[in-house]
Amino acid sequence: MSTFSLLAGSDGASHDARLIAAAVVGVAVIIAMITWLKLHPFLALSIGAVGVGIAAGMGASDSVTAFVEGFGETMGSVGILIGFGAMFGKLLADSGGADRVVDTLVGRSGPRTLPWTMGLVGAVIGLPMFFEIGLVLLMPVIILVARRSGQPLMVIAIPTLAGLSAMHGLVPPHPGPLIAVSALDANLGLTLALGILVAIPTVIVAGPLFGKWAARLADVPVPELYVTVEDREGAEAAAQRPRPSFVATISAILLPVVLMLGKALADVIAPGSEATAKILLDFLGTPVVALGLAVLAGIVLLGRGGGMDRRAIASSLESGLPPIAGIVLIVGAGGGFKQVLIDTGIADVIAQFITGSALPVLFLAWLVAVLIRVATGSATVATVTASGILAPVAADLSSTHVSLMVLAIGAGSLFLSHVNDAGFWLVKEYLGVSVVQNLKTWTVMECIISVSGLAGVLVLSVFI
Repeated sequence: MSTFSLLAGSDGASHDARLIAAAVVGVAVIIAMITWLKLHPFLALSIGAVGVGIAAGMGASDSVTAFVEGFGETMGSVGILIGFGAMFGKLLADSGGADRVVDTLVGRSGPRTLPWTMGLVGAVIGLPMFFEIGLVLLMPVIILVARRSGQPLMVIAIPTLAGLSAMHGLVPPHPGPLIAVSALDANLGLTLALGILVAIPTVIVAGPLFGKWAARLADVPVPELYVTVEDREGAEAAAQRPRPSFVATISAILLPVVLMLGKALADVIAPGSEATAKILLDFLGTPVVALGLAVLAGIVLLGRGGGMDRRAIASSLESGLPPIAGIVLIVGAGGGFKQVLIDTGIADVIAQFITGSALPVLFLAWLVAVLIRVATGSATVATVTASGILAPVAADLSSTHVSLMVLAIGAGSLFLSHVNDAGFWLVKEYLGVSVVQNLKTWTVMECIISVSGLAGVLVLSVFI
């Protein structure tokens, strides 16, 4: 080997080490600024993102550009969803619809079964939906069920979030697993069946079972969000006021679920079709459109059903936005930090490091997704990148093991959500917990889902 090649290899290794060190130190500094210096997360993330970019060799201007690009991209998707979700949630609370749903859930589930019910609700809502949409739709229900039932917040929140998150990573037609199914040319029906088999025990372990421990790790009060008529005036006063029926309320909540599920199924059945029905389903099932339509439907089904006049409906929609202004900025900054990490090329460094490994194939698929997820904060980036790396390997596997590889990648893409993940900040701000408490609960829950998902995949690989 020539001296030039040795020097080039040395320079490449030094560059890779610099990227990884910059990312690790950057995450630590952001956590320190928030927990020790008590800086607002929006400011800490903004400073940390630019600092990481400079430390990784991007340059000051490029680092700022990457941060702004990531912030804008996040606001163009998640930010709009948060806004629509906040308006829908406030209308759900003010109309009495939330009271109707919560009273039904609490009334028909005992204290022991309620967390299991919430896990099932989270899984059903999360099946076709992006995590952020499911979260903003279910957060009013999570908070009100916890308040009304008297159970600790985490006992209710963790099972619901586990159901949402497990669907996000493991079960098509959710968009995440569909990406891997397409990239690895897996059998969709087989992947769906195996995904459900893996998801059921995963949700049980990470949801109702871990929820009890999470309540001890973060014994926090229920946030003062989504205060309903019953909360303000008592059950008797609420009972005397009109409120939408249970069917109308559930219809409003499930409308975006049905629209997005219809789009996902159409993409599976007729992916290249230009038929009018397919075009219409694609439009209606777009996340922003689906949730926007839910708000409009809520005005009729919830507002009018709850006896609200036009002035009351307008006031409810308007008052839902100010409380989430800080959440929107923090989530946007998290997206900016993620984009800086992606633009530094750290995902490529991890991919190159793993490619020549002799690890077992399914564990390797999980590990690739884990490393990219931890580095970039994006489950989607982890899924797309890992699927691309493992595609040549998948070509030599049996149909069942290709489907299991899809699930392994999906499980890995959920591992260790932390400060570079917009979802981390979304959960933190809605539940009103500290960074440390969120790491102990939400982050640990994500790790449990990821590891349990991998365990399920490895067990199935022995028998099929």
